[in-house]
Amino acid sequence: MTETVVVIGGGYGGAAAAKALDEHADVILVEPKDAFVHSAGALRSLVDPEWAPNMFFRYDRLLTNGRVVRARAASVDARGVTLESGERIDADHIVLASGSGYPYPAKMRTDVADEAMAHLRETHAELAAASRVLITGAGPVGLELAGEIKAVWPDKHVTIVDPGERIAPAFDDEMRADLQRQLDERGVEIRMGTALSQEPPVEPGRTKTFTVDGITADIWFRAYGVAVQTSYLGDDLAAARTPGGRIRVTETLNVEGFENVYALGDVTDLDEAKMAGYALQHAEVVAANVAARVRGEAPVATYAPSPIPSVLLPLGPDGGVGQFPTPDGPLVLSAETVSEYKGRDLFIGRFVELFNIEPEPEPAV
Repeated sequence: MTETVVVIGGGYGGAAAAKALDEHADVILVEPKDAFVHSAGALRSLVDPEWAPNMFFRYDRLLTNGRVVRARAASVDARGVTLESGERIDADHIVLASGSGYPYPAKMRTDVADEAMAHLRETHAELAAASRVLITGAGPVGLELAGEIKAVWPDKHVTIVDPGERIAPAFDDEMRADLQRQLDERGVEIRMGTALSQEPPVEPGRTKTFTVDGITADIWFRAYGVAVQTSYLGDDLAAARTPGGRIRVTETLNVEGFENVYALGDVTDLDEAKMAGYALQHAEVVAANVAARVRGEAPVATYAPSPIPSVLLPLGPDGGVGQFPTPDGPLVLSAETVSEYKGRDLFIGRFVELFNIEPEPEPAV
C-alpha cells in the first residue's frame, strides 16, 4: 500500500519537498493560498507592479501524482492533520513547512493572488506620490526595499532607522563596507542606534506627511517582526516547540521525539537566518529521508547550519552585496555578481521549473 505524506505549507521548502516526494508516496500538500508566492519578488513588485505576476505560481502543475488541498490546518499531530473545515487527513509521514508571517509588503496580506496584486498596485500609487520614505528596520528586507525604491525613484529621500549599532553585523567587514558604500551612493540615509519613540500616526504604506522624533516622511514601511506559524501543533508535537514558537529538530530534520514527522524552513529552531535558500536545502534533506523511510530504509541525510552566514542582497536590479561560505572563510560577492545571480530576475527561472510552467508560445512571424 502506498504511504501518505502530508506537507503542511506550500512555501519554498514545502513546495520543493512535496514535488521531490511526488514519485515516492501519495503526497498531499495543505496550503491556504491559491498560488505559491515568490516573496523575494514582493519588493520589486511594489515599485514595478507590472512585474507582480512573476511572483505568483499556481499549484496545479506542481504535482503529477499527488494533490494540493487548499485549506488551513487547524491541528496537526503525529498521525495526521485536521483542517479548519473539520476534515481529517491521516498520514504516515508529516512535513511541517508552514513558514512565518512578516509585515507587508515583504509578505502579502491575503491568500488570493489577484487580491495581493491589487494591494501592490494600490501601495505603489501611494509610494509614487511620496517624496520622503521612512523604513523601520535595517535588516535585509529594509535594505532591499530601500534599494528597490531608489532604483525607480532616485530622487526620493529614503531614511532607514534601526536600534542596532552596526549594519549587517553578522557579515564580513568587506561586505559591510561595500554595502555602506552602495547605500551612500544611492543617497539612502541610515540611522543606526535609533529606535522611534512611537510608531508614525498613519498605517504603513499610506501617504500622509508626519514627523516622528525629528524625522519627517510622507510614507513608511515596517521591515521587522517575524511571526512563526506553529500555533496549529497538537499537544504531542507542541512538546518540541520552543518558547519562541520554533520547532526543535534533529540533524535529520526530524521533529524531536518523532521519527515520522519532519520540519523545515522558518519554523525550525536552527541557528541560521530564515531564508528561502536554506529552506530549499532543508527540503532536499527531508525529501531524501522520507523517501528512505517509504522504501523501508534508515534515513541518513543530515543538515547542519554553516557557521558562516550567506546572503544575496540586491539593491535594485543592478546593485547589491553577497556572501557565501567557503572552506577558506566567507567569499564576498561583487554587485555585478549579485545582480547576475539574483538581482535582475530574482530567481524566477528556478520557480518556473519547479512549478512546471509552460513557456509562452513564440509570436507568429
